[in-house]
Amino acid sequence: MIALELEKYRNLLLARQLELQVLEDICKDARAPVVLEQSSVGRLSRMDALQGQSMAQETFRRREQELLQIKSALARIENDNYGFCLHCDEEIAFKRLEFNPAVTACIKCAE
Repeated sequence: MIALELEKYRNLLLARQLELQVLEDICKDARAPVVLEQSSVGRLSRMDALQGQSMAQETFRRREQELLQIKSALARIENDNYGFCLHCDEEIAFKRLEFNPAVTACIKCAE
């Protein structure tokens, strides 16, 4: 892979990383503990708040996982291992990398 292509993928990864970090800053309050004070909030409202908190926590977990994948992909770029399947060591198709620059497997190994 030529340096220009690597720079393109690095920029895509860094842009997605920044986007995820900004989203996390915006959604931080949604994961906060839910106040279960019965005098100010009804039972259904509390259940709704707990469900919203659970969904926010799962979204956070998925963002953290994607951030780890991005960090790993950036490390592979630095080590000249980027763009190769971690399972069979074949080159990953450019269209697959454009769709998800953090992908670690070729289409055959991903199936």
